[in-house]
Parts: sequence; structure tokens; C-alpha cells
Amino acid sequence: MPSVAVKLYSIIFKILLKHKLQLLHQAAIEGATSPFGITSRPDESAVPANPSFGPDGVATKDIHVDPLTSLSLRLFLPDSSLDRAPRDNGGAYGGYLPSVADARRRSAGPRKLPVVLQFHGGGFVSGSNTSAANDFFCRRVAKLLDVIVIAVGYRLAPESRYPAAFEDGLKVLYWLGKQANLADCIKSMGTAKGGGGGDIRKSQIADALGSSSVEPWLAAHGDPSRCVLLGVSCGANIADFVARKAVEAGKLAEPVKVVAQVLMYPFFTGSAPTRSEIKLANSYFYDKALCLLAWKLFLPEEEFSLDHPAANPAVSGWGPPLKCMLPTLTVVAEHDWMRDRAIAYSEELRKVNVDAPVLEYKDAVHEFATLDMLLRTPQALACADDIAIWVKKYISIRGHEFSY
Repeated sequence: MPSVAVKLYSIIFKILLKHKLQLLHQAAIEGATSPFGITSRPDESAVPANPSFGPDGVATKDIHVDPLTSLSLRLFLPDSSLDRAPRDNGGAYGGYLPSVADARRRSAGPRKLPVVLQFHGGGFVSGSNTSAANDFFCRRVAKLLDVIVIAVGYRLAPESRYPAAFEDGLKVLYWLGKQANLADCIKSMGTAKGGGGGDIRKSQIADALGSSSVEPWLAAHGDPSRCVLLGVSCGANIADFVARKAVEAGKLAEPVKVVAQVLMYPFFTGSAPTRSEIKLANSYFYDKALCLLAWKLFLPEEEFSLDHPAANPAVSGWGPPLKCMLPTLTVVAEHDWMRDRAIAYSEELRKVNVDAPVLEYKDAVHEFATLDMLLRTPQALACADDIAIWVKKYISIRGHEFSY
């Protein structure tokens, strides 16, 4: 069972969350909405970005990517990105003769790191990509996986109801591809002029949407061909949607290639209750009643249904066939009322031969690895390590994979 401290904190958490949701519900009734949307609540503290590498070896910066909405990103860059791979000098590889591709990868230059798109939790109505808990979690992911993490600050409900958050997730995927193309254009222009290419931090190039800036961290260090989606709670619903759209797009999504996704205690539900939904309806932190209210705030009134495609993956209306889905790691907690539906989704993926393991943690609660007071617990640390081990199978450069 969870500790006494967790139980007490859960009681306080649910009281405060219920009050917040009731206020949001009243504001929605009164029509207090904004087409621009918001990505954070005034009562939720935010950690400022720091572009310098701190004690943990991770630098951060914030980007506002859409002039029409409040969609924003926080980038997490580990200091390992500054390492330079050694040149091929004959016997440096212990008798192993590198391939041409290996030799290119080992050229002396900035390291190219995989990219993780991270979607925070909060029931679509709260949470932030810049909160202390999310900042800490993303730093941990960046270091453990040796990746660039892009934490997505999608629009919150009820100011921006469905499909705003899902559209924001997909928009970031396309933005990542656009960044890769812009960086390639800048590089090509520099080569055509005889090298150099100028200061990429100041480079701009015109496309069909006008003048666009190249994001220097991604241009120098990002490898969008090794992209992973990581969703926390309701963020897992967004990640799964983006994964499906990426599969549907196929080569049209290039140079971005989503290779896997991680769904951490997804915010799935449905009209026909599962065993855990009955037994654990009054579970810790996010119980069934609070989640139902969050869904009412997120889904438009005319579309409200617990079997809406955004809520129930078993009746998803945005394809593709499950057999085409990406490798999917699902994390569930023993005391989470939504656990059974997440497990069932993984089972359906495995039936069609998709790599879809489930990591279940005993005595754990919803958001046990991402909630502020639980971030440093042994379970949270173990979960982060387990995720890193699985994800590295799909982001390691061929020929340099770990053994499993």
C-alpha cells in the first residue's frame, strides 16, 4: 500500500483539484474563454528556462512556435551534445573496420541526438511544460536517454477544448520536420557559397509561410529521424494520437521519423467500466469522479462521450490499423483506476505483433513517477531507468545498440 504521507497528500490534492475544476466549470459556463488559449494556470508555479548547463548538465530554453495560439515549447539539451565523436584513425576500433556510414557518423562535429516529444499530464485542464515537476522529469529523461527533449505546452481546457491539445501535438511534429528542412537549406546554401554558412543562430529562410527562423539547438544537435513520443497521463492520449497520424503520414512526415512511443498511465476511459474502474473508482490523486469532470471540461458538450476517440483507444476513429502502430511501451500503476484499459490497449497491440510491453508498478499511484512529491522516490527512479532501457533499443544508432 502507498505510504501514509502519500495518502494524506492525496486527500489534500483531491480537495484542491476538485475546487479548481469547479471554478473552471463555472468559468466555462460564463463563457470566460480565449481563442488564443492558455498553457498554464496562474496558481501553478513555473521554473524559468536556463540556457546554461547547470549542475545536472542540462540547458533549457523556451520557444513560442505559433503566433496564433499560446502553443509553446521548452527544449532540454544535455551537455553530452557538445561531445565530438573521434575520427576514424585505423586501429582505434580494436580491429573493427567501420562501414562508410559509421565513418560519417564519427566525423569530428557536434553530436546528433534523438528527439523526444514530451506531453505533460493534468487532465487537459492543468499542468504545464514549465512546471517544477515537469522540468525535473524532462531533465531526467534528457540525461538518462541522452536525447533532446521537447516539452510541449499545449493549450488547456476549457479555454481551448478538444481538439486543440491534439492539434497542438501534431503541429509540433510538423514544426520539428520544418526545422530539419530549414537547417538543411541553410547548410546547403552555405556549401554552395564555399562553406561557412554564416551564423545559424541568426539565419532565416523564406518558405510558403513567410520568414522562418532556424532553431540552433535542433539544427546543430537534433536527429529527427530518431523521434520518440512520451506522454504522461492525458499527455499519453495526445502522444497516441500524434503517433497514429505519423504512421498515416508515412514518408510525408520525413525527415521526422517517429520510432516508438511511451504511454505513462494513459488517461483512457470508456462507457463500459473495467474491473479496475469499479474497484478503484475512489483511488489516489485522480479518482474517477474528478477525471469525469475533467473530460466534461475538455470535450465539447455536443461531443461528450466516454467512448470519444480521444478517450477510448478501443473505438478510435482516427486509424490506422493497430498492426501498423509504432512500438508502444505502457506504464501503469497498481492503484490507478485507469490501469486496466491501458493494459487492454497493449494487449490488442501485441495481438497484431506490435512490440507493446507493459511495466506495472506495485503499490504505485497515478503519476507516481511525475508528480512533484514523488519524483525522487525509488519507484520513480526505477521507472525512468526502465523506460530508458526500452527506448534505447529504438534510438541507438545501428551497430551500436545495447544488448537486451
